[in-house]
Amino acid sequence: VALSTLGGISLWSVVVVLPAVQAEFAVDRATASLPYTLAMIGFALGGVAMGRMTDRIGIMLPALISAVALAIGYVAAAKATTLWQFALVHGVLIAIGGAAYFGPMVADVSHWFSRHRGIAMAVAASGNYLAGAVWPPLVQHFTQTLGWRQTYLLIGLVCAAMMVPLALMLRRKAPEQPPRIATTVPSRASLGLSPRTLQIALVAAGFCCCVAMSMPQVHTVAYCGDLGYGVAHGAQMLALMLGLGIVSRVGSGFIADRIGGLPTLLLGSIGQMLALLLYLGFTTLPSLYAVSALFGLVQGGVVPSYAIVIREYLPAREAGMRFGLVVMATLLGMAFGGWISGAIFDLTGSYAAAFANGALWNLANAGIAVALLLRRVRGRIIPLRPAPSVAADR
Repeated sequence: VALSTLGGISLWSVVVVLPAVQAEFAVDRATASLPYTLAMIGFALGGVAMGRMTDRIGIMLPALISAVALAIGYVAAAKATTLWQFALVHGVLIAIGGAAYFGPMVADVSHWFSRHRGIAMAVAASGNYLAGAVWPPLVQHFTQTLGWRQTYLLIGLVCAAMMVPLALMLRRKAPEQPPRIATTVPSRASLGLSPRTLQIALVAAGFCCCVAMSMPQVHTVAYCGDLGYGVAHGAQMLALMLGLGIVSRVGSGFIADRIGGLPTLLLGSIGQMLALLLYLGFTTLPSLYAVSALFGLVQGGVVPSYAIVIREYLPAREAGMRFGLVVMATLLGMAFGGWISGAIFDLTGSYAAAFANGALWNLANAGIAVALLLRRVRGRIIPLRPAPSVAADR
C-alpha cells in the first residue's frame, strides 16, 4: 500500500498541474490533456509488460525498475521546454514508473491469500486511490507556492528516497498455489466461455467503464476553475472523491468475498452511472462536493472487481498478465475519456455533454456485466480429496 500510494503520483500530478501547464505553453484544453493521455497509454502498455515479468520472477524487480523510472521521469519533466517534451516524458518514464504499482502488485498479492482474497486484493488496490487523496492537495499547494517545475523536482527526489528501499523489501516471491483447495467459487466452465472470450469481454468492459470514470477524475480541477470556484476547490474535490474511493475499494472486497466478482462489478457500474448523471443537475459548490463524494463511494470498487473475476475464472499462473491486459484497457479508456471530454468541452464550451457521454459509455459497461452474470451458474463446492495412503496403494 505504501509503494502504490507513492507510485500513484504518476496518475494524479498531471491532472492537478493541467491549468498551469496549459497557461505556460499557451495551448487549448484538449492539447493540454495530451500528457495525461500519453501517460495512460504508457501506463497501460507498461502494466502488461510488468505483469508478465511479475508472473515469472515476482514483484521486486518490476517495482524497483518502476521506482527508478519514476524518479528520473519527474526530474526530466521539470526540465521540459515544450508541451511535447513534457507529454513524452509522461508517456514513457512516468508511465513506466507507475506501471508496477497497480495491476502487477494486485495480482502478486492475490497469490498470498486463499481466504478473504477479495479484501486482500482490494486493500492492495486502494493505494492507487490513497495516492489520489493525498497527492492532489500537496501538488496543488506546492504548485501555487513553488511553481509546477519545482514541484516536479521535489516529487522526483521523494520517489528516489522512499520507493527504492520499499521495493527492495519485496524480495520474497509469492508462494506456489496448492494443487487442491476447497472453493465455493464457480469454475470458469460455468460461464460457458473460453478464457480468450472472457478476457475480451473484460477488456471491453474495462475500457467502457474508464471512459466514463475519467470525466470527473481528469477534469474536476479544471471544471471548478471554469465555474469560478477556483482550482483549489477542484483539487479538494478530487482528493475527497479518491479518498472515499478507498472506502469503496475495501468495501467491494468484502462484498466480492460474499457474492463474487461479477455481481460486485455490476453494482459498482450502476452506481457510477447514476453518480455521473447527478453531475448534470448540480453545479453549486456544496452540491459538487456532495456529488464528488458520492462518485467516490460508488466507483472505487469497479476496477478491482476485474482482478477478482480473473482469479475466479481464469488460471492463477497468468493472473499478472491477464489483469495487466484489463488494466491496459481501463487506462486506454481513461486516456481516451480524458481527451474526448476536453474535446467536447472545446466544442460546446460546457462539460454537460461530456458528463452525458460518460454515462453512455458506462451503460455499455453495465450491459457487459449483465451479460456475463446471466451466463453464470451457481457454483459448486469442490471437496478436498485426501491423498491415498500407503496401505491403500498396497
